[in-house]
Amino acid sequence: MHNEYELLDSGEGQKLERFGDIILSRPCDQAFWEKQKPDLWMTSAAFFERARGWTTHGKNGMPSSWNVTINGIAIKLKPTPAGHLGVFPETRLLWDWITDTLKSATEKDLKVLNLFAYSGGATLAAARAGCSVCHLDSSRSMVTRARENAKLNQLDKAPIRWIIEDVNKFLDREISRGCQYDAIMLDPPSFGHGTKGEQYKIKKDLPATLEKCKALLTDKPEFVLLTSHTRGMTKAQLEKLMKDQLDFGNISCGEMELTGANDVRSVNSGLWARWSQP
Repeated sequence: MHNEYELLDSGEGQKLERFGDIILSRPCDQAFWEKQKPDLWMTSAAFFERARGWTTHGKNGMPSSWNVTINGIAIKLKPTPAGHLGVFPETRLLWDWITDTLKSATEKDLKVLNLFAYSGGATLAAARAGCSVCHLDSSRSMVTRARENAKLNQLDKAPIRWIIEDVNKFLDREISRGCQYDAIMLDPPSFGHGTKGEQYKIKKDLPATLEKCKALLTDKPEFVLLTSHTRGMTKAQLEKLMKDQLDFGNISCGEMELTGANDVRSVNSGLWARWSQP
């Protein structure tokens, strides 16, 4: 599967990544070890510092936007003042799992819900498996980016609903309508805002969100996939949250990692927990 992302090195609180032809250095608190390839860092097009923002290197510097393909999904990248690009490459193996799982499902015409859906990587992973997808995020700009990504992947005509809304308000409305989904994916922020300034705090609000998700599952759902980038969250905590709200079925947990060549040290960059039928 075509992949234009690679972790090149990490250490001393930074990570060096390649996105297509563009090499970037960004903060990475988990990388507290020494850099393995210090000379390679001079090849970066730009580096990001929390106090100063982006600083470019060389004659060409960093483009204002560019497209890359990561695990078969084309993504538009655009650097933000906060140091983000519009993709979390540590989720790329989960995209493959989503596609493979939904393609192999016994039931057809599956409906998938993606909450806190960001730029649409997981949405497109489900759409390329032939599913109908509801993509929800409270950020209008990110939903616009996700729609652009769908077009990049020739999925702009796919059955995808694009929703800009506060998550819990939307879930309440779907429950009252009697809607159901065969699979639900969610990547809640540590702290976020809805479309009208509603606050969302993962440690306070996630249990209620998962309870609402359970109410929307079909009789024979495929999975619930929860990912978290919240600092300090543990696999045991995620597993307990899933067990408390989804009190039947199988639950597995793991780490999301940034990876590169075999000689490059991988970097933990979050956690995932999956629920499936017993």
